[in-house]
Formats: sequence, structure tokens, C-alpha cells
Amino acid sequence: MKKKILALTLALVTVLSLSACGKSPAASAGPVKIATKPMTEQYILGEMLGLIIEDAGYEVEITKGIGGSTSNIQPAMEKGEFDLYPEYTSTGWVMVLDHEAIGVDDTKMFDDLKAEYEEKFDMTWVALYGFNNTYAVVVRDDIAQQYNLKTTSDLAAVAGELNFGGNPDYQERADGFPLLCETYGLKFKSVSDIDIGLRYTAVQSGDIDVTNAFTTDAQLGNPAAGLVTLEDDLHLQVNYFCSTVVRQDALEKYPGLEKALMKMDGLLTDGEMAHLNYLVEVEGADEKEVARNFLVEKGVLKG
Repeated sequence: MKKKILALTLALVTVLSLSACGKSPAASAGPVKIATKPMTEQYILGEMLGLIIEDAGYEVEITKGIGGSTSNIQPAMEKGEFDLYPEYTSTGWVMVLDHEAIGVDDTKMFDDLKAEYEEKFDMTWVALYGFNNTYAVVVRDDIAQQYNLKTTSDLAAVAGELNFGGNPDYQERADGFPLLCETYGLKFKSVSDIDIGLRYTAVQSGDIDVTNAFTTDAQLGNPAAGLVTLEDDLHLQVNYFCSTVVRQDALEKYPGLEKALMKMDGLLTDGEMAHLNYLVEVEGADEKEVARNFLVEKGVLKG
């Protein structure tokens, strides 16, 4: 009887040991925490990152639409509240590192971003997604017709009669709203801080007349939106290539994470990103399904 009990005990210990040995590091590491800014493009990119990381064997936790964008996400990253998030090169260069972006070579900027983030924050940038989401100035169609606005320079003569509203990131950054006004001689009737996801609603409702936009915004490709993009005739805007900012300790904690993130490298063109934004914002598609379908179409995920 004692031999039988001993045999059963040994068998149980063996099973438990095998179970423990078979448990993958990914299962015990906890979820990879992803943050996104409050805009459709970031929601889609966050889902893409999540799907790719899940495919690598890790759990994910996505916090969508953090108000204040970089202003609040970067400090949270520094505290370890998030592991990674999609960011734009000139945004990190200007808002986080407090550098001047105009005239800086894009390749040099990306290399220096990685070096300085590693030194100052123990973070790095992984992969360039391929698309460039730079700034533009947008007005309602009726305003454009009323004042015959085609270029941003045209705006200078009538800015005193118009209300501008923009997201906090753009208002605060040195190469954003202040430089726009300085370069084009713009003095608006009023200036309002508006969350990034509410700018177009505010323009279309008449609460503001002018706002900053991004070149991959879905609304700009939708004729029904009644919006006009003014030509940047003085070539003010710099490039904003999207990439992933990630904590170094996350790369160490999740050994397959960097390889997974590299699957985003060169994945999207400007037009493709705008189209995905259109599917979600105008067609009403679910951002996770849009992200999944695109990754399958590109061969990043299996169908």
C-alpha cells in the first residue's frame, strides 16, 4: 500500500513538474501594455500592434485614447505605466526632446531619436511604419469660398475674422501652431484648445473655422465632410513618420517583442493609412477587424 501511495505521489510530482516546465515565459510575463492617442489612426495602429504581439505569444492590454496625447503618454511611459505606443518622429523630436525639426535630415533624426531616448529615458524606437502623417491647415468649404482661400498664405488677410481650434500637442509644440502663425503672419480672432478627436466636429458645427489636420485623416478624403485643405505654399511642415516607442525593460521582459514590432516596418503608405482611417470613421467598421484584415492581406498574419 505504501509503495502504491509513493508511486502516485511521484507521478503527481512529475505531472506538476512537467506542467511548470511547459509553461511558456510569455504566459507568465503578464500583458504588454500599449497606449494610444485619441484618434482613429492610433486606435487602428494600436490594434495592429496588439494583434502582432499576440501572434508572438504574448497577452496585450491596450489603453485607447489618452487625452493630452504625447504630453500625458510620455510621462506615463517613464513611470512604467505603459510598455509602448505609436509615436511620430518629429513629435518626439520637438515635444519630448525639445529640438528644432526644420532642416533636420529624416534618417539622422531617427538615429538620434533612438540614441537620445535610450540615454535619457531607457526607451527606443522600433521600425518605421512607412507613412508620413504631417500637418495641414483645414477650413470649412463655405469659409474657403467666402474668402477665396486656396493657400495658407491666403489665410493671413482674414485670420482676424476667424476662430482657430487645435489639439494641445499642436498648440504647445514649437514647430506647431506658434511657428505656423509666425511663418504665415496669422492672428486669429480666437484660439481654442480642442481634443484631437473633436476637431472636425467643431469645424463642421461652426464652433471654429480653422483647425490643424493630418494628411492621413479620413475626413480629408470624404467629399461629404465639406472641408478644404490649404496648400502649404511656404513649405513649412516637417515630416512625421510613425514608429513604436518602447521601453528597454519591456524588450528584455518579452524576448520576442522586438522581432514582432519589426513586422510593422515599411508596412503602410500614406494612402493605405488614410483608407483604413476612412473605413473606420466613415464606413463605421471596427478598428480591430480593419487592422486584422489589413495584416492578413499583407501576409503579416495568417487568415
